[in-house]
Amino acid sequence: MAERETTVGPEEGLHARPAAQFVKAAKQFSSDIVVVKGEREANAKSSLKIMTLGAKKGDSITIRAEGDDAQEAVDTLADLISADEH
Repeated sequence: MAERETTVGPEEGLHARPAAQFVKAAKQFSSDIVVVKGEREANAKSSLKIMTLGAKKGDSITIRAEGDDAQEAVDTLADLISADEH
């Protein structure tokens, strides 16, 4: 299992376009991936689930993956969501 904490970068948080881009990237990996914010966690391959976390710019989230490409998935997604531009 791989895990990495990161800070949400986009101005609109994990909502709308950033969430869609995040999910599109997550679906490229075979690993099971979840995003954790506080006590809540969501499947990284579901836009609706991701948006229910309500992660805003500056919030700390943890990306956790389990599978053959877990480390690559975690690193790629953490880098993607911490960037300011989407």
